[in-house]
Amino acid sequence: MSGRVVRTHNTSRTNTVRRQNAYNRTEYIQGSAVRKLDVQRKMEEPPRKKLSHSTRKNRDKAFYMSLPYVAFLASALLIMGVVLVGYIQLQAEITSTVKNISKLESELNDLKLANDEAYSRITSSVDLEEIRKIAIGELGMHYAQEGQVINYSIDGSDYVRQFADIPE
Repeated sequence: MSGRVVRTHNTSRTNTVRRQNAYNRTEYIQGSAVRKLDVQRKMEEPPRKKLSHSTRKNRDKAFYMSLPYVAFLASALLIMGVVLVGYIQLQAEITSTVKNISKLESELNDLKLANDEAYSRITSSVDLEEIRKIAIGELGMHYAQEGQVINYSIDGSDYVRQFADIPE
């Protein structure tokens, strides 16, 4: 609550303070929780002591900046500026890289979708019955007989390369 504080009543047992806020409402606060004004303490502050010559000389020396100190501060400021500019450039580069990656991922998804559509279109256009008729009728192919199929076990590979004749 802001406003003017007026002391209205003071006894040894209770204190009463009237506060007026910006809306001209008045509140009374009673009891030992009321703050007491420190008017007398402010007036009783002792005047400042005069500083000795050596103390004044040390303070002046502390405020004085020599040329090497100024050069050090300037170089530190310059180095910090270079580091911050480099940091901002790296942030900008990372942002552009992320945008480029998202663009390439979108392009990859579009290409996968187009590839899947082309594959399904090709597989649906192939007539396997027509291929079987041509293979048997025109090329003279026929289905494998019972003893012609040989099974091999493969260790850790998806395909087999034949470097020599298959033994009987």
